[in-house]
Amino acid sequence: MICESIQQALAGIGDGATLMVGGFGLVGIPENLILGLRERGVRDLTVISNNCGVDDWGLGLLLENRQIRKMISSYVGENRDF
Repeated sequence: MICESIQQALAGIGDGATLMVGGFGLVGIPENLILGLRERGVRDLTVISNNCGVDDWGLGLLLENRQIRKMISSYVGENRDF
């Protein structure tokens, strides 16, 4: 399926979802989808990713907004909140 918008791509993601997010640090992350999740306000996410971005970008935006309930990572990185 080819999605024509970010909203369409995120339509099936609701509160309590588990997401696997690609990228390494800030390289290769789905930044527009992360911004879309932040805008939608989806909560209680479990996120599986290498790390949690930085304080003000990437997955760090969702962590800062308290949308991530549980983070599964192999590297803490440079996010103070994480």
